[in-house]
Amino acid sequence: MQRIAWKYYPRQQDHNTEQNREKSPASVQLQLMMSSSFNIFRVGISFVIMCIFYKSAVDSLSELSPQKYFSTLQPGKASLAYFCQADSPRTSIFLEELNEAVTPLQDYGISVAKVNCVKEETSRYCGKEKDLMKAYLFRGNILLREFPTDVLFDVNAIVAHVLFALLFNEVKYITTLEDLQNIENALKGKANIAFAYVRAIGTPEHRAVMEAAFVYGTTYQFVLTTETALLESIGNEDIENAHLYFFHCKQVLDLTLQCRRTLMEQPLTTLNIHQFIKTMEAPLLGVPVEFLVLDDIDSLISHVESNVHVEEIQEDEDEDTKSPNMDVQDDEVAETVYRDRKRPLPLELTVELTEETFNTTVVASDSIVLFYAGWQAVSMAFLQSYIDLAIKLKGTSTMLLTRVNCADWSDLCTKQNVTEFPVVKMYKEGKNPVSYAGMLGTEDLLKFIQLSRISCPVNITSVQEAEEYLSGELYKDLISYSSVSVLGLFSPNMTTAKEDFTEAGNYLKGYVITGIYSEEDVLILSDKYAATLPALLLSRHKEGKIESIPLANSHAQDIIQIITNALLETFPEITVENLPIYLRLQKPLLILFSDGSINPQYKKAILMLVKEKHLDSLTPCWLNLKNTPVGRGILQSYFDTMPPLPLLVVVNLHSGGQVFAFPSDQPITEQNLLLWLKKLEAGLENHITILPAQEWKPPLPAYDFLSMMDAAASQHPTRKDPECTKETDVQENDKKQHEDKSAIIKEPIETLRIKHWNRSNWFKEGEKSFRHDNKEL
Repeated sequence: MQRIAWKYYPRQQDHNTEQNREKSPASVQLQLMMSSSFNIFRVGISFVIMCIFYKSAVDSLSELSPQKYFSTLQPGKASLAYFCQADSPRTSIFLEELNEAVTPLQDYGISVAKVNCVKEETSRYCGKEKDLMKAYLFRGNILLREFPTDVLFDVNAIVAHVLFALLFNEVKYITTLEDLQNIENALKGKANIAFAYVRAIGTPEHRAVMEAAFVYGTTYQFVLTTETALLESIGNEDIENAHLYFFHCKQVLDLTLQCRRTLMEQPLTTLNIHQFIKTMEAPLLGVPVEFLVLDDIDSLISHVESNVHVEEIQEDEDEDTKSPNMDVQDDEVAETVYRDRKRPLPLELTVELTEETFNTTVVASDSIVLFYAGWQAVSMAFLQSYIDLAIKLKGTSTMLLTRVNCADWSDLCTKQNVTEFPVVKMYKEGKNPVSYAGMLGTEDLLKFIQLSRISCPVNITSVQEAEEYLSGELYKDLISYSSVSVLGLFSPNMTTAKEDFTEAGNYLKGYVITGIYSEEDVLILSDKYAATLPALLLSRHKEGKIESIPLANSHAQDIIQIITNALLETFPEITVENLPIYLRLQKPLLILFSDGSINPQYKKAILMLVKEKHLDSLTPCWLNLKNTPVGRGILQSYFDTMPPLPLLVVVNLHSGGQVFAFPSDQPITEQNLLLWLKKLEAGLENHITILPAQEWKPPLPAYDFLSMMDAAASQHPTRKDPECTKETDVQENDKKQHEDKSAIIKEPIETLRIKHWNRSNWFKEGEKSFRHDNKEL
């Protein structure tokens, strides 16, 4: 009997990593991947079968006494025991099959042994006669499962039943179509499914499926059934043979769509399943593959030469139509669009507008309109995020999501003052459109839409309502989008101050929740929160804290800046998305690099230094390498080799580019960290490296996305017109921005430009001026 199996070599460390599954033998050469549900006992599996002494099996099966067997049980290791009398000849056939199973079981790190029961043995497994016809599966000294020996009728049944029992969390057995649909819906957009039908448990096909699940169970969800009705319900009437389907669910984002299914045409053997699954990892084809059969070498040469000629003609035509700037476009954006160009987008979830339908549609309903160009890579990349937004809001939003392809309706886009792509605008009945100026991503746009549902600012009418607003109860469904609620407190006669706050609230609409209270009893709130009128109350819902900030002589621009700074976290986790925000603070970064969540003691020490004002000249933050893998490249630019984690560094991007590392032999405590910072300030610490002074620029001004981001952000403290202004005012502002575009091109990324940091004592070596534009951490 030819066997195909994956060799497994037990290892004694790091049970939670995928490296614990070793390479298979040369016959298959698969890498075994660990499963979270099997991590506890799969590593170092010992599969021991105890049975009656039989001469034909004596060379393959180890022989143990009951006492010896129980003494060898180890926590976390699995074993199957068969207790029986040595003089019973009835198990000879069973032992022959068991002997055949020794080698394949050992390929999985499973050992096979036998135990003879003696008359004086008191073990429950050596007792009654009926107990001697069962096999018992243990993990450590805990009984997991018992098998009647008649179900272990041959080597395939033995291997199949054992793996089926151990992989109970990785292979779901189902009996109804509803079960299959529930699993399919749960995995859409997350993982693919390997669905198998076998005629019975313990068959060779069942064994092949279980061996494949042992290898691929952490990558794909395996589903098994023996119900013929279930097979027929998915359109297969061939119930005499086993079948395997691959459900392509990972790319399905619309829950209303069915996962695409591919049937394995070959018989269910271990090798065939492996080849089939590896094929399914390749990109899906839109049309069937056609194969060309050539009978001789001359036909092959002729076919190749004719195709080469056709390709040369096509390349010449492409060169004639190629844009002169094609080679210098933004590669990453274009690459993403090209890679996903065949990804089916459910465009029907949004309404496509034309010049004829635009006015009637946006007047009749509250609408979000995406203006994009079908020929532009950035527009097409954002269109995918926009469709993802439509999927998230399906059936839950009163806003109508629409789109206009400005490549087809340029006059319409011009009338709506759209001069750049992509642009998102919000249209509400009776109000002027509001332009979205945030990040071009699904989550940021979703936040903008959800927060724009409320007024800017909200008019609070009673003390009780104000308390509900500050506690988060008034808009509890929006707390996940804005962790800070801002309430302005004013006396009824503070007309100018209220106007400035209202202007700031209008400007920040869609980005933060703002409210205003100016009733006669406002002193109740000001006394409770020790706020001198006019004042801001900042309610930080995550921390459960409310702080007051005086607003005397504060104009709209000042209020915008105060609120914007309040949104920043005290000790944030740095990501690719939020890094530019903290770089704008123009302070050296105190970064704690961690491979996962940070130690609470480290966080406590740093927050204590923040509270005591020792870190005012720095931006304390941390970077999780698991969430942001680019951090490994950053560390390797600081050190010759990857240093052990956690690691604390100070990076002075703003003057000199020096990097200082906290001593690795010292624990990160409040006292040690404060002493180290004082040495830095006194110039007594040596830097580990100096980042090169180099400038990064986009290939074309049109791809200067960082500048576009910063242009919007830099307007917060200086722009006088609120976001909720008249359309004529918006058009005038956009016109001015268009006229000033040349200045933006000449000075790209001005707000991210690293300036000389002139703190008197910090970093003596940084007194010489350097230019560090858009430098890596």
